[in-house]
Amino acid sequence: MQILKSIFPIATLALSATLLPAAQLSGDAKASIPKDIQQLIVVDYRAMQNSSAAMDMKDRVLPPELKRLETALKTSGLKVDQDADILTFAAFRESASSTRIVGIAQGQFHTREIMANFAKNKIKPVAMRNNNIYPMGQNGMSVVFLNQTTMVFGEKDAVRAALDARDGITQNFLANSDMMNEMVAVDQKAVWSLLDQKGTQTMMRSVLGDAAQLADYDTVRNRMKSSRYTMDFENGVKFDMAVVMGDTMTAATCATLLKGVSILKKTQGTSLEKSALDQTTIDSNSGTLTVSYSSSDGQFASLLSSPLFQSVVK
Repeated sequence: MQILKSIFPIATLALSATLLPAAQLSGDAKASIPKDIQQLIVVDYRAMQNSSAAMDMKDRVLPPELKRLETALKTSGLKVDQDADILTFAAFRESASSTRIVGIAQGQFHTREIMANFAKNKIKPVAMRNNNIYPMGQNGMSVVFLNQTTMVFGEKDAVRAALDARDGITQNFLANSDMMNEMVAVDQKAVWSLLDQKGTQTMMRSVLGDAAQLADYDTVRNRMKSSRYTMDFENGVKFDMAVVMGDTMTAATCATLLKGVSILKKTQGTSLEKSALDQTTIDSNSGTLTVSYSSSDGQFASLLSSPLFQSVVK
């Protein structure tokens, strides 16, 4: 079950889309993401909206913080969710102990009509340099339209941080060379995500479960650099994750630990759980730990109703 934590809770929005053209970030979107990213999730939002099955899966796994942002987008009265093509959630570190989340939507937005509606309802913005930040309905969220194709939304402080990054007051995602390099490997996919070193360490501790208490884990933990995943539903369900390690031996050690957890879970699980683990491949190559999972649509649908799925999405 712990192995599949790398598939479900971490994937979050990835479970809500089918494979369509690449979900690539625009220049404005990249510039609006603060540099110190913990996790970046990019999803083809059009595909999500067009699939009732995908929406059902998303409702099972979407974390509360992201669900709150998506709900704000839908209930704002702006109807921009209908025009969004790509939706990005960026969790960034405001300080060593504080993380904020900002949403960025790309599409073709009817900004003239939206601004006219703001004026009609006497909704006044808060000016920040050349930007106008508007309250986003009654949910405590705010929104700013950078142009007709890009909008930033979230809690007011998160939106302000995004604008500081976009306006060059603080450094943005473009200055994060490690993350930019990792993005090249995944941004041709419809759904993808990146995690930084600390986010990767936290994720892998959850994946390894009790094995994270072993001495070998302390050896590999500090050598984890970053991780990335992609997921699609074009032909069944396919999930691929890569964890970048410091060297080949560290990646091999972590793969061995993970395979040990898988074997243990197979001895304790149901036939359905064993089948899911059999369809999960763990390996290492050139200093990178890889985890892949694939199944048919029918097998995945059965897994959604299983005790395994219910336990890993809590």
